[in-house]
Amino acid sequence: MKDRAIAEQANFSTVISKEDPNEKRPADKLFLKESRQQRKLIGKYAKARKGKGTAKKIKANNDFYGVYHPASLNMDAPKSDIWRGWKKRICIAVPSTGLVRVEWMMARFGQVVPVNWSNGDIFQYYNQFSPLGWAVADARNICVQYSLSQGFEWTFFIDHDTILPVDTFLKIQEYLRTGKYPVVCGLYYCKGSHPEPLIFRGRGNGYYDKWKRGDKVWVDGIPMGCALIHNSILQEMYNRSEEYVVPTLTGNQVVRRVFETPRHAWFDPEEGKYNSKAGTEDLFWCDRIHTEKIFEATKIWKDFQKKEFPFLLDTSIFCQHIDENGVRYPANMGIV
Repeated sequence: MKDRAIAEQANFSTVISKEDPNEKRPADKLFLKESRQQRKLIGKYAKARKGKGTAKKIKANNDFYGVYHPASLNMDAPKSDIWRGWKKRICIAVPSTGLVRVEWMMARFGQVVPVNWSNGDIFQYYNQFSPLGWAVADARNICVQYSLSQGFEWTFFIDHDTILPVDTFLKIQEYLRTGKYPVVCGLYYCKGSHPEPLIFRGRGNGYYDKWKRGDKVWVDGIPMGCALIHNSILQEMYNRSEEYVVPTLTGNQVVRRVFETPRHAWFDPEEGKYNSKAGTEDLFWCDRIHTEKIFEATKIWKDFQKKEFPFLLDTSIFCQHIDENGVRYPANMGIV
């Protein structure tokens, strides 16, 4: 039964890829070829495990499942290539200072996991105190580089101070499964004595308040602390973004400026005064989508370019913002 379940799962990933209307994949013949190869390999290892000789059975199991080394807590990759055919559905990207609250860890790794789910994780450190611009935007750009280079379909940003509700992955799974919306985010509030919801229609006019908990609201500005983005969008932005170097724990890395924290100052000679412009990397990213017509360039999401409010904010994914002392926002105001 175990071998049969593995066979069904390995083949299932291929079938889903074939039926996904948003996927740019090779011709159907290649899918059938891959499926036949997977079934052949599964049959080979299943037969070996049922054969005579303990040593042969152990070797077959190790080749199929990989080898766990308790002393080093490491796991060797399986020699069988069956696992490589599994779908790289979503990359969970976590920009972090390197310090997270235990409440965050419990929320992240206590998620209810959907059936037949798979994901990859990248935890990217950033130095929030650096005056050289090595901050959250750079960490996001490293995450984007990783997600695109590894061939994931979606990137899901979870900030290190955003506590997810326990059913977040279940709700995200529905957005992955239907594939109707290119950008989806959850709801959370800013930190402060009077926290306000980070949900925007327009710039400079405060937060949008015509909604109630549980609504799905169309907006033109979202926070990135709990945000799902289709990688076709990130790829288009990546292609047209400049390269630059960021220092990482393993040395300098060349990335592209998909995200940027706007901070500009200039002198206006006509009016004889200085001007400055500053903001956050998430709203700047949203503005790039509009001004550079990113949706239209991806073709598969071109209809969203016509929308005044193209991003979907699901208020039922209600997150809490937490600071270093464990204070939650807006729970500190009794909003839970």
